[in-house]
Amino acid sequence: MRTLYFRVFLITMAVIFAGAMLGFLLSNIYYHAKLKPFNDEKLVGIAEQMKRFVERVPEDMDAYLHNAAALGYEIYLTNGEGDERYYGREFREKDLDVRAIEQVLGGQTYHGVAEFPGQPFISGFFDNTLSNTVGVPLHIGQGSYAMFMRPDVILQFGELRIFFALIGLLAVAICVLLFLFSTRYLVQPIERMSEATKRIAQGNYNLKLPTARRDEIGQLARHFMTMSGELERVDQARQQFVSNVSHEIQSPLTSIQGFAQLLAKRELPVDEREHYASVIEEESRHLSRLSKQLLLLSSLEQSSEAIGKERISLRGHIRQAVQVLQWQLEEKELSLRMSVPETIQLYGDDVLLMQVWMNLLGNAVNHLPSGRSIHIQAEQRDDVVVVHIHDTGDGIPAEHLPFLFDRFYRVDRARERSSGSTGLGLAIVQKIVRLHDGTVEVSSSPEGTVFTVTLPGQKQYGSD
Repeated sequence: MRTLYFRVFLITMAVIFAGAMLGFLLSNIYYHAKLKPFNDEKLVGIAEQMKRFVERVPEDMDAYLHNAAALGYEIYLTNGEGDERYYGREFREKDLDVRAIEQVLGGQTYHGVAEFPGQPFISGFFDNTLSNTVGVPLHIGQGSYAMFMRPDVILQFGELRIFFALIGLLAVAICVLLFLFSTRYLVQPIERMSEATKRIAQGNYNLKLPTARRDEIGQLARHFMTMSGELERVDQARQQFVSNVSHEIQSPLTSIQGFAQLLAKRELPVDEREHYASVIEEESRHLSRLSKQLLLLSSLEQSSEAIGKERISLRGHIRQAVQVLQWQLEEKELSLRMSVPETIQLYGDDVLLMQVWMNLLGNAVNHLPSGRSIHIQAEQRDDVVVVHIHDTGDGIPAEHLPFLFDRFYRVDRARERSSGSTGLGLAIVQKIVRLHDGTVEVSSSPEGTVFTVTLPGQKQYGSD
């Protein structure tokens, strides 16, 4: 398996090679398009100067041309009839067309450099073939010659070429070595996060990643640490939830089992049998309520976008919930006052929102001492509806408020358990309100407790 380190290094080397090839190709295209004609014209000018000197001092022709070759030129002289002379380094290929010789002997100039065929990865500047030259006619006494010449690149740029080649090789070698280390610097944090992923998969959330970097890798490490903490919190909540569910189920099952064993004794008086049977019935009801609310929570977790929404009159909705709880209100002699305008409308799931009002009002009824009161107030604020459910109970201690919406959390565990509460009501309320893009908050004081529900109004969704 190829590691990320190897892949990054290989890709970078490929990019460098492709960039070098593309750079050479573009430079060669520029040479053929712009520099080649300029180079041809310059060489023709130098050849013309050589021609004028040789024609002026023909007796010094050989010495002059040898000196010119020593200064960095390759020269070929021919009369077209077998008299051929070479000065300087030998041409790699003697591929000059006979027609080119005849052209120069006829008095024309040969532009072999300008007319050299362009090839993508072969630069004509370095090709020392005889056809890649310029030619001028040369008249010595009664004889006519054709003189072809081109620069001797190796002689002119020999040491310089080695120097630049050495610079290039050293630059590449040093870049490769430095890139080996820099790639490690880039890849190492990713390898750490890969190892951290394996540890998270094994349930180990105690991670330490380098988050001091200010680049994308540092940002990724910070997000990774945040994700790890959130996963740890979710895992702990899951374990706590399983533990709470097990406890909530085990307690009534233990009671049912114990009282069922007592009922099996035939010598029990009738009143005791009725008492034990009533306890079993109550615990069974508690299990039934618990299972229904667990199923409701599960369905709410899985159907965040599947709730059906319709236009709802808030006043009629809350009045319906109050009617269901009417007998409990009368039994405890609780007064209830509503300040909900008829004009306020919601847009949501009728059944789920009824669960919100039933749970909040049911909690208030269950916790209020006899003779107290409940006040339901609603108001429209721009595009949201705010509902306050205020009771005049003894209040909830401040240390309990942050945990009221946690599943199975109870302020008074003994009292809540005896009242048949499952500890899931407020968790369900919060989940339903969030599914409707709203919020639910609680505040409390010794004078009473206020639950505030904020929901989007019907105007925000438009008319049906």
